[in-house]
This record gives sequence, C-alpha cells and structure tokens, in this order.
Amino acid sequence: MTETKPGVPNSETDPDVAAELEGVPADMIDSPDKTLEADLARVSEELETARQDILYAKAETHNVRRRLEKDIADARTYAATAFARDVLSVADNIARALEAIPAELRADDKFKNLVAGLEATGREIEKVFASHGITRIAAKGLPLDPHQHQAMIEMPSDEAEPGTVLQELQAGYMIKDRLLRAAMVAVAKKPD
Repeated sequence: MTETKPGVPNSETDPDVAAELEGVPADMIDSPDKTLEADLARVSEELETARQDILYAKAETHNVRRRLEKDIADARTYAATAFARDVLSVADNIARALEAIPAELRADDKFKNLVAGLEATGREIEKVFASHGITRIAAKGLPLDPHQHQAMIEMPSDEAEPGTVLQELQAGYMIKDRLLRAAMVAVAKKPD
C-alpha cells in the first residue's frame, strides 16, 4: 500500500479520486510536474495562435474599413458621371448650333438675342462642369494619347508629325482624374 500524506486524497482509499483518475495514464499520475509543464506549453502555444489570429483579424478589418472608405469617397466624387455624360450631348448640341449660325446672321438684330442666349447657355454649362471637376481634354496639335483620344480618321499631312491630332471631331472630357468621354479626333499620317 502506498503511503499518503495527511489531507491529500488517495486513489486507493477514496473512490471519488479513483473515478477521476480512471483513464489517466500512469506516468501522468506519477509525475504531475511534467504534466503541468506539458499543459502549460500547450496552453502557451494556443494563446500565441489565438493572438496571431486576432492580429490577422484586426488587420483584415482595417483593410476592409479602408476599402469601404475609398469606395464611399469614389461614389461621392464620381456619382454624377452618368448624368454628366448625358449633359455632354446637350453641350455638344449647343456648340453645334452656335457653329451653324453664319456670321451675317449673327450681326442681324433679329438673331443677336438668340446667339447671345446660346452663348450664355454654353458658358453656364461650362461653369457647372468646372464646379463639378469636369474639364475638357486638350487635343488639337498634341500627340495622340490613346487614354484620352479616340482616332476616328487618319489624314495625310506634310505639316504635322504622324500621330499628331489635326482636328477635333468631338470634344473629350475628364471628371476629376477619370475619363468621362474620349475626344474623337483626326490624326496626321505621312502623305502617300
């Protein structure tokens, strides 16, 4: 029979202790310090894993928050894009109407008010565009930029370098730093 210390339960004499120790390996019963060290190492390992998981979760949450803030800012900045594209056709039609009025009719008293009204409307549209960050793309005389210009035709030219924009067929526009509509242009090519 094993010797017991006073106040320490003995598995041989106490049925409750025997029931609790049932299924526990004998080496664990014999050396509780080793078991505690192993448990402590396991718990430390689990704690470190949990700490890493929390750090990853925090980083992912931060990234998601940043992406959402950027998406919200972009939505505010570019919310009027579709509407602005629609209004561009109105601005184009006003410009075409002004170009179509011959110089002699512009001087006629009957047409002066019409011309002045169309010009004022054109200026107002340009002012509204400017207040919303919509700017016209420079094209004529510049090299073709495929990010801003759409070449519609090539025209032979001795005066301009090949690839230079000779004529703007339809104005292009940017909204802030994004392309709203590419400028449709005629581009120089070497003469035949």
